[in-house]
Amino acid sequence: LHEEIIDFYKYMSPRPEEERMRMEVVNRIENVIKELWPNADVQIFGSFKTGLYLPTSDIDLVVFGKWETLPLWTLEEALRKHNVADENSVKVLDKATVPIIKLTDSFTEVKVDISFNVQNGVKAAQLIKDFIKKYPVLPYLVLVLKQFLLQRDLNEVFTGGIGSYSLFLMAVSFLQLHPREDACMPNANYGVLLIEFFELYGRHFNYLKTGIRIKDGGSYVAKDEVQKSMLDGYRPSMLYIEDPLQPGNDVGRSSYGAMQVKQAFDYAYVVLSHAVSPIAKYYPNNETESILGRIIRVTQEVATYRDWISKQWGMQSRTESSCNGNGVTLIVDTQQLDKCNNNLAEENEALGKPRNKTSETLSKHSSNSSSGPLSSSSSTLSSSSDVVSTG
Repeated sequence: LHEEIIDFYKYMSPRPEEERMRMEVVNRIENVIKELWPNADVQIFGSFKTGLYLPTSDIDLVVFGKWETLPLWTLEEALRKHNVADENSVKVLDKATVPIIKLTDSFTEVKVDISFNVQNGVKAAQLIKDFIKKYPVLPYLVLVLKQFLLQRDLNEVFTGGIGSYSLFLMAVSFLQLHPREDACMPNANYGVLLIEFFELYGRHFNYLKTGIRIKDGGSYVAKDEVQKSMLDGYRPSMLYIEDPLQPGNDVGRSSYGAMQVKQAFDYAYVVLSHAVSPIAKYYPNNETESILGRIIRVTQEVATYRDWISKQWGMQSRTESSCNGNGVTLIVDTQQLDKCNNNLAEENEALGKPRNKTSETLSKHSSNSSSGPLSSSSSTLSSSSDVVSTG
């Protein structure tokens, strides 16, 4: 499992051509913004800034400037006028905790979230980089966990899932408070840590009474104590994560589906524990079946999308193996992914969610297409917005 996590990380980590493509998207949007407000400052934050993004993750941008009221609709109109975004993809969420513009780039179909004058997002990106230096295992755990939540539609804050920032802080807290000192060492066993993460947040963590605190080395906080310092009528959310950058801000406040995430983590703990148990060697196909592949898979559509990016932005054509270093297939067809996502009908029933047909989230397209390869229905494959979660 340790080797498979490393293989997955290497395979799914951003390639140079994917970064070039995303920078082109940023430049197109920045040109529109600069045309409107020459003195505005556009900055990248979130997963694109930290490098912890999946191939279909969105881009988070923040625009700094001086306005009496946030110019959400002005920018929305300009983006439509310049055909930067798909006509039907531009949405202004002006009632959100952090008002944002959501859009899909018309050529690459990369999703972008734009906010205004939000300092925390940029600071959070630096905080994440600092923690990655301290805990080298973090990128490996986080990328696997992101894919796990993505496949189950539990990664979007505005639909009650866990955002990237919340997920990262949960992983940091897990390592800060880990009883074994060697858990934070570079030579730690990533497989053991992944199973222990699922065990903690799927089985043992008391969501009703306990909150997560990152600052000062990390600790758990009693929600009763937190509530005493809150305004009358307010109480800590189900997934209370104290923002290390903004005291009083609950990063997990919008994750109303936290119990569904808990159940999914519990399911993953059971599946992986069985897969690595001593009796697993007697299971059919044990030698050829991926352990990690029992809870996450990469669809052929995503692989084809990356091939398209390589053809468009790659310096030279390159072919990625669809197998990990152990000869275990990472890329699967949609039917296999459904089996992985649901595996047992009980998981979906436990989560109270309908089956998610991944074939509906990515359009069928040829790998040599010169136009944007993803359909507009692929929104479920975009990474959660760091804007909303950083509040």
